[in-house]
Amino acid sequence: MPDTRPSDTRNRILEVAAALMAVGGLEAVTFDAVAARLGVTKQAVIYWFPSKVALLSELALPGLRGEAQVAINAAVGASGPSQAVRAVVRAVINFHLADLARFRLMYLSPQIGATASAKRTAAELVTQVHPVTSEMYAAIAAALGDGPTARETAVALHMAALGHVMMVALTEAIGDPLRHAPELLADRLAGLLAASAGPEAQ
Repeated sequence: MPDTRPSDTRNRILEVAAALMAVGGLEAVTFDAVAARLGVTKQAVIYWFPSKVALLSELALPGLRGEAQVAINAAVGASGPSQAVRAVVRAVINFHLADLARFRLMYLSPQIGATASAKRTAAELVTQVHPVTSEMYAAIAAALGDGPTARETAVALHMAALGHVMMVALTEAIGDPLRHAPELLADRLAGLLAASAGPEAQ
């Protein structure tokens, strides 16, 4: 029988799935593995998550939606392209620096053990990810003036912010912290990118 505490059961399944994914990537997250860790039957896990994609979506999509929302809010609140660039880059970086474990789950764990099966699962997840990122890039592009290259610039800004967080996550993982504070470096990166947000941003 399923646990009579739905939120507790669902949270425990998600916690175990996240731990498995952090070590072995998408391929490591199986109903059998989750059930074994929890000491329940496979059917008890399937009761809450009828498919692997449903389980992985619950792990990844809340973080992606949160990231998109902070970026959209930053873009909408900006008074011009330069301010939009600075605000979006800082918003995305701050969002991820606040929870590096979530960042690793969203962007690094899916790369571990990228077997053919894992790639098929990822392809199914992408259909749910695209609408989220598309809305985010559209909002950023609009804040940049919606010119012919605004969408490309929006994607590049997002990638630059993620690159900053990736380096912070890497240095933390190997116990070799950056000499300069991540927040200071984020300000510098945002400033450099904002300074170039002239006609190119539009």
